[in-house]
Amino acid sequence: MLLSVFLACALLGAIVGFFAGLLGIGGGLIIVPVLVYLLPFFGVAAELAFPMALATSLASIMFTSSSAAFAHHKNGNIPWDIAKRIGITVAIGAMLGAIIAGMLTLDALTLFFACAVFSLAVYMFLSIKIERSIALPANWILQIIGLFTGIIASLMGIAGGAILVPILMYCSFPMRQAIGIATASGIVVALFGALGYVLIAPEQSLLPDWSFGYIYLPALLGIVLTSSLFAPIGVKVGSSLPIPYLKKGFAVFLMLVALKMMF
Repeated sequence: MLLSVFLACALLGAIVGFFAGLLGIGGGLIIVPVLVYLLPFFGVAAELAFPMALATSLASIMFTSSSAAFAHHKNGNIPWDIAKRIGITVAIGAMLGAIIAGMLTLDALTLFFACAVFSLAVYMFLSIKIERSIALPANWILQIIGLFTGIIASLMGIAGGAILVPILMYCSFPMRQAIGIATASGIVVALFGALGYVLIAPEQSLLPDWSFGYIYLPALLGIVLTSSLFAPIGVKVGSSLPIPYLKKGFAVFLMLVALKMMF
């Protein structure tokens, strides 16, 4: 059974890594819905599958985003004074998101995730560009942005770049800096969100073997091992393909997934 979980999630990790490299998207939007449907086939109770999918996705982001954050830091794309201010409330928000997830019913959590994915997919499909911007907001506004990002990202099992980058660009940050800050914040979301899901999990006897809180370790290992290997392949393939059209196609796919989860 464990080998089957590992192999299935290794395949999932390869797909996630490839599309992350190809389209420049976060893997959580793929990992969470796939694990929600996959885990019950491996004996995980249906009511545990969703929080375990969220927690496992966040845990995988800790590993897969580290190299990207280091690269942005090396290239000077992360203004750390801003990233630190946002990061504090991102951490609090990520913990709160996990706590909120633990308080929601399975139906409510599923509906929230589906609606959020559908909204992000519509944004991706329309390819909305930030045409105007405002002056750099006050510190407390940046912290509220961080708190909001942390809560939503933790509830979705994603790094939060799809939420944070457009907001930061609207706040006059250049795209490279917005992506750099979001990448650094994504590690914070993943760390504190995953920790939150570990803390709110029921006692170990009620969880599957080889789980750490809500993090399912065989799935995590499979995803992490292959996603980093296939991301460069996606980048290479993407250089010769019409990426804007592929993104629209992927957005339509996400909309269909969201609608299926709603109904």
